Amino acid sequence: MDPRRWRLDGQLALVTGGSAGIGRAIARELLGFGADVLLAARDGPALEAARVELAEEFAEREVHAFVADLAVDEDRRELLDWVEDFGDGLHILVNNAGGNLSKAATEYADNEWREIFEVNVFSAFELSRYAHPLLLRHAASSIVNVGSVSGTTHVRTGAPYGMSKAALHQMTRNLAVEWAEDGIRVNAVAPWYIRTRRTSGKLADADYLDEVLLRTPLGRIGEPEEVAAAVAFLCLPAASYVTGECIAVDGGFLRYGF
Repeated sequence: MDPRRWRLDGQLALVTGGSAGIGRAIARELLGFGADVLLAARDGPALEAARVELAEEFAEREVHAFVADLAVDEDRRELLDWVEDFGDGLHILVNNAGGNLSKAATEYADNEWREIFEVNVFSAFELSRYAHPLLLRHAASSIVNVGSVSGTTHVRTGAPYGMSKAALHQMTRNLAVEWAEDGIRVNAVAPWYIRTRRTSGKLADADYLDEVLLRTPLGRIGEPEEVAAAVAFLCLPAASYVTGECIAVDGGFLRYGF
């Protein structure tokens, strides 16, 4: 076995939404496999805290951060200009930034549901397009989009969120086919409930938690590191024949539904 198939040494990865939760776990996992990591998020203090923590944990790796609101196209362009300044293109892009506002469909104001699409779909599409020339500098590179089981089935998150994640999954399939000839693999992961700050409120409701666990064959809430492991695998040379896939990280939930 060639151990290099399971390493990312010398590779540069950009992780959006990297200040906390799943994004920070993804950054940590990629660093553990040998990559240097660029973090982006809109919460400056939280982002800097994540950068410092990861830089101390992986002193032999490069960890940098850029504050950007990825719902704003000017910020997206500035982020990729910053990435280009590192001089060697990009090997990995992880589109993890996202957001939600859960309401009944008739209760959304136009700006509310459009903002969900801007953050969850349009930012990932634009960042992927802007990153394409940088990814193209390498014979093999990878994009991983962080979707959701809500893009496959109803999970009470609100219609716009599910719609946006379904669009992200389809974007993954389309770009995987279109960019295969460029040596760029494009995949996605689809988490179910993961233990993060964003989910802590709902999961604090004991009755709701019981409902969630009853529909999860493994009988527990997932951890950010478990999503990060799936993302890292999709970036590894060992996954070089995997593209256009959406891997559910859901404890078996999609076999049941909600």
